[in-house]
Amino acid sequence: MIHWFVLVPALLVAWAVWTYNRLVRLRNQVKTAWADVDVQLTRRHDLIPNLVAAVKAYASHEKALLENVAALREQALATRSPQRLGQVEGQLEQGLSSLLAVQEAYPDLKANQNFAQLQADLVKVEDHLQYARRFYDGAVRDLNDGIQKFPDSLIAGAFGFAPAEFFSAADGARAAVAVGVMQ
Repeated sequence: MIHWFVLVPALLVAWAVWTYNRLVRLRNQVKTAWADVDVQLTRRHDLIPNLVAAVKAYASHEKALLENVAALREQALATRSPQRLGQVEGQLEQGLSSLLAVQEAYPDLKANQNFAQLQADLVKVEDHLQYARRFYDGAVRDLNDGIQKFPDSLIAGAFGFAPAEFFSAADGARAAVAVGVMQ
């Protein structure tokens, strides 16, 4: 016959171990999801200089727009906080939308095969980035819920689990870059 004074502590230890391991898994899922977001942002950032160069060749008087997009890219590369990066990326998305809208005023740019390929590549990156963002924010939500729920919060606090930041776009910049299909 098992005594309660042995069974109860054993169950508490088992629960604590299970909770700790679940929180570690959730924290690692957030790290993995962030790595996916980072890969997509890097792909986007790598396309920007080529897009700027393609537009500059046909629309040199759009200098302020080109400089703004380039500056936002540099700012995004230097930002590490997911929340702040989300805000910068929201502004960058707006800049890219404006940059791509320039093609309507320049038929030669619209017909340029290099620009068309860059635009198609950007469409793919934006699709992957949207998925990666949703996955990351879902992983953050799960981790933060796990850390904040009682009694799991006792284990989280004892072992130093901290909430993660959501990747949030700036207000009014939550839409994907409007890249459209070239005709």
